[in-house]
Amino acid sequence: MTIAVLIAGTLLVILIAFQLVLAVGAPLGAAAWGGRNPGVLPGRLRIASAVVAVVVYPIMLAVILAAAGLIGDDWLPIDTNVACWILAGFFALGTVVNAISRSPAERIWALVSGVLAACCVLIALG
Repeated sequence: MTIAVLIAGTLLVILIAFQLVLAVGAPLGAAAWGGRNPGVLPGRLRIASAVVAVVVYPIMLAVILAAAGLIGDDWLPIDTNVACWILAGFFALGTVVNAISRSPAERIWALVSGVLAACCVLIALG
């Protein structure tokens, strides 16, 4: 389980960094949000990337760390194992969505989502 936590944590930090560079205007739009905006994302998607980077992914990381017993879990409204299974389902869905993207650049995230889903399953079982 320790390896799964390290891998999941590393991948989430990479995702946070990616979303942050999108939010500040990096021309990587082809690899995100359906790949329909090559270059710099429009303002609304840059805001969405910022929210994902600052709120959503850090919460996911905290859930994983809590499920692994590395941080407290009393802030979670549900059991950490349940939360980890929910994340596994979310990342599994993300794997499918990214895999069928029309954007070749975005399809690489299918592998990342798949690995995150597998890590969440291992952590929940651990």
